[in-house]
Amino acid sequence: MSEVFEGYERQYCELSANLSRKCTASDALDGEQKKQKLSEVKAGLEDAEALIRKMDLDARNRQPNVKAMLLAKLREYKSDLNNLKSEVKRIASGNLNPSARDELLESGMADALTASANQRSRLMMTTERLNQSSGRIKDSRRTMLETEELGVSILQDLHSQRQSLLHANDTLHGMDDNIGKSKRILSNMSKGMSRNKWIVGIIISLLLIAIVVVLYLKLAK
Repeated sequence: MSEVFEGYERQYCELSANLSRKCTASDALDGEQKKQKLSEVKAGLEDAEALIRKMDLDARNRQPNVKAMLLAKLREYKSDLNNLKSEVKRIASGNLNPSARDELLESGMADALTASANQRSRLMMTTERLNQSSGRIKDSRRTMLETEELGVSILQDLHSQRQSLLHANDTLHGMDDNIGKSKRILSNMSKGMSRNKWIVGIIISLLLIAIVVVLYLKLAK
């Protein structure tokens, strides 16, 4: 629901109720007091029409689903405004001579006040139902936003866990590289030890041969 529309709506409902009270009060007045009260009501009707135009402009700039709901409410307000205008005309007819007033009353204008009251009652009920629907839409939207926030939080947690797993994987790869290097070092050391063993063996063999040769030469003399 548009906050701008709701603001105009509250102003209109308050103004409509105030105008209705003034119509009822002016109907019991006579002379200048009645004219003054009717002038106030007519000025209020102009303000009400201005609010209707503002609501209509705001409603037509909304999304289709919201627009349809607002225009439905606006039709009720326009009907209410027309009934207020009818009331003012009926009350203003009291400024005519008594016989003309009686003829207007007998022709059905006396029912205008009752019809307007019934219309206003239906308007209030419709407004209340639409406001309840608007409240449910707001609750659904709030729930959707909360769900979206929860989803974002879960995605952030999953991203953090993924980063931790990637870091652990990098650490494992580093350990694998270190183990590979250690294996190569040990392998080289093992090869060096084997080579040294052969060299020592050869040296010992040569020494033994030399000793045998020396002994043989001494014994031969």
